[in-house]
Amino acid sequence: MPELPEVETTKKSLEPLLNQKVQAVRLYQPKLRWQIPADIDELEGYRLTKLNRRAKYLILDFEKATSFFHKESVNGRGSTQKSLIIHLGMSGSLQQYPKQTDKRKHDHLIVEFVEDASKITQLHYHDPRKFGAVLWADVIDESGKTYRQRLLDHLGVEPADDAFDANYLYRYIHRLDADGNKISKQAKPISRAIKSVIMEQKVVVGVGNIYATESLFLSSIHPSTPANVLTPEQLSLLVAHIKSVLATAIKKGGSTLKDFTVGGGTTGYFQQTLLVYGKDKQPCPTCKTMIESVKINGRASTFCPKCQPL
Repeated sequence: MPELPEVETTKKSLEPLLNQKVQAVRLYQPKLRWQIPADIDELEGYRLTKLNRRAKYLILDFEKATSFFHKESVNGRGSTQKSLIIHLGMSGSLQQYPKQTDKRKHDHLIVEFVEDASKITQLHYHDPRKFGAVLWADVIDESGKTYRQRLLDHLGVEPADDAFDANYLYRYIHRLDADGNKISKQAKPISRAIKSVIMEQKVVVGVGNIYATESLFLSSIHPSTPANVLTPEQLSLLVAHIKSVLATAIKKGGSTLKDFTVGGGTTGYFQQTLLVYGKDKQPCPTCKTMIESVKINGRASTFCPKCQPL
């Protein structure tokens, strides 16, 4: 599954399309996790003006110049806006190709961007397992909320933000407010495994299984350790390694995952530097003790029993 580094890498790969105009939209398969909007072709004539990422969602903002007196003008600026929210699901990717590149199997949507008459780029949404999503961000769905609200409002902090620090994590685990007081008399410190806590999207986004496993190893913390027994110093070290591991993964283009490619089909290579993830029964790179595995919330968690004692 594409994780935060893969999605951030995808966002960066789309930057050359900024300010380019959508010339054509071709929808081949609308049935993903949610239906791709039937009116997706309304993007034709709009320019891509902004790219954002929130957790594992991409937000693409488009703008179309119109007459100053057009009835759809926004804030008197004589333009209209549209925004797409995209999730790559289990196997999705956005890949760029020259004009007239043939559609491949599992290419469900092709958006054609034009920079000038000599340069046309086809952006293919490719998704073999069809668990992804391409939606209008600000259309109200059956829940009475926009997809932007429904999908993003509950998310926790971004791991690279200053707001994600040891104090933030300590307060969450010990159920404290910003002033250090208990959020309620009934609130008890969280004793779940620390790995499950840092993987909760409402706490901090984007710390998937690979990145949680590597960060805990580098912090010498057993993945099953009850969250509330960790000291502020241990939490500080863990937060620092989460930030570092994710930053390195983004720099290396994400992990080399079976179904994930970006841009023109290239893959990331962070997985080549993994220390313990996926290395059950192999020697620890630090002490040569055999790496072991434990199931936490149904996910395999590899660790070194000597370097990460419980």
